[in-house]
Amino acid sequence: MNALSQIPLEPMAVPTLLDRSVDAFPDRPALSFHGRRWTYKTLGDLVTRATAGLQRIGIGPGDRVGLCLPNSPYYVIFYYAALKAGAVVVNYNPLYVVRELVHQIEDSATTTMIVPDLAGLYDKAAECLTQSSLQRLVVCPFAEALPPAKRLGFAMLKRKLLARPAYGERIIPYRDVIAAGAPPTPVPIAPSDLAVLQYTGGTTGLPKGAMLTHANLSVNAQQSVHHMPSLQRGGERYVAVLPFFHVYAMTSVLNGGLSTGGELILHARFEIETMMRCLMRDKPTLFHAVPTIYIAVAAEAEKRRVTLPSLKACVCGGAPLPGEVRERFERLTGCRVIEGYGLTEASPSVACNPPDGEVRPGSVGVAMQDTVIEIRAIDDLSRLLPPGERGEICVRGPQVMQGYLNREQETRNAFVDGALRTGDAGHLDADGYLYVTDRLKDLIICSGYNVYPRVIEDALYEHPAVAEAIVIGIADAYRGQAPLAFVTLRPGQAATGDDLRTFLRDKVSAIELPVRVEIRPNLPKTPIGKLSRKELVAETNAPHASTKDS
Repeated sequence: MNALSQIPLEPMAVPTLLDRSVDAFPDRPALSFHGRRWTYKTLGDLVTRATAGLQRIGIGPGDRVGLCLPNSPYYVIFYYAALKAGAVVVNYNPLYVVRELVHQIEDSATTTMIVPDLAGLYDKAAECLTQSSLQRLVVCPFAEALPPAKRLGFAMLKRKLLARPAYGERIIPYRDVIAAGAPPTPVPIAPSDLAVLQYTGGTTGLPKGAMLTHANLSVNAQQSVHHMPSLQRGGERYVAVLPFFHVYAMTSVLNGGLSTGGELILHARFEIETMMRCLMRDKPTLFHAVPTIYIAVAAEAEKRRVTLPSLKACVCGGAPLPGEVRERFERLTGCRVIEGYGLTEASPSVACNPPDGEVRPGSVGVAMQDTVIEIRAIDDLSRLLPPGERGEICVRGPQVMQGYLNREQETRNAFVDGALRTGDAGHLDADGYLYVTDRLKDLIICSGYNVYPRVIEDALYEHPAVAEAIVIGIADAYRGQAPLAFVTLRPGQAATGDDLRTFLRDKVSAIELPVRVEIRPNLPKTPIGKLSRKELVAETNAPHASTKDS
């Protein structure tokens, strides 16, 4: 595939990826946030102090440390500090509402959560202190990560966005954790130790924690780097706009970027104006994004008639990339887009088109180093299929998870003959290029984010008028997919689709809010009485499908 793919993969503790770059590139910028920069030496020192601080407040091997943070220096610092202390990182989506945070806290046994002092996030986390077994919060001052001028402007113009934490034994300020003191106590970490609990919906049910070890994550970062032989150690600049709590960004940008001595240009959220300034002014060399971002950038590039010559590679993952989107982006920007494929349970990277080789239309590329992709018959998973035949995609490799936390049966169901079942259908061609043709899961992918139908359904059932509820994913030109809900009402009760969408607004995140709630007199069921998604999907996808009363 390429020369670097033969470099042996080295399972290691994840913080070693950063430590090696700190030693090799101490004076090179590691992070850039709104124009403020941190060198590798500075970042390494902050991680060391944060490790000691976490140990002082009682964090030790095996403890669960939740990160509920937007992309910022604080995420990077506490990600590596928690791992150095021997703790397990639990990634939290800051868009989650309290009920979703509480579920994940209880399921993962998270004891400490790191949050910013932004009211929208802090207030939800503080509420979790009273509604769950969460023991403490560490609160990071968002404005202090900004350059001095922007810090002053933020304090003057956006003060209302800031929370007012009541600091004490259970709510601890960042400055106390990071305060200089005794060095951290070294913790021996084996590559086989659990590193991250990454929550995913899998094929059914509520989100569950995929157990990713230090070996899984460190090896997958190396696989991603080896797949791009033209990368220059100490010479790349990564756009870090995808959230680090998402496994794609955590591996390909955070761990992968810092392992090469690259500079991460951090964005707390995606804003098209800010992104265009970054792409034109900051001269990044690598851009990892999801299809919706490529759509937005292409639209701006067309209006401004700009090209982006600094970019060596644009990588797309998280959701299927329509061919017309790729063609339009490449035509307007002059940048090549390569599509990859992965899933949370594989840390996540499984395959990617080679940046320096042939990109085949419709394909997500060839397998990562030391990864085996199998196509198994959907009606007989024991049968391996030859190239060209469609079946379920299954994966073997050092990046594959150890299983789901406390879900033995679901872990067993996720494997066949030792290979990870992806729940996706596709085929391989004769040269090993993978084509993903259908999604077998009920999981809905919105702009690269996992949306779990049951979470929305459970929230709908809280409405007194709702008798039955079911949610499916429908095609969306901008987000890839979007949730659509169907309900029946209880006898004698009344509600409109708009009423139910309003009811959901404080119960699910914005990305999970259905585009429509359709009221039906009845819903299709299977022979044993289960609500049937399959029939609703077929009806919705049928030509000239009509919109029912909402």
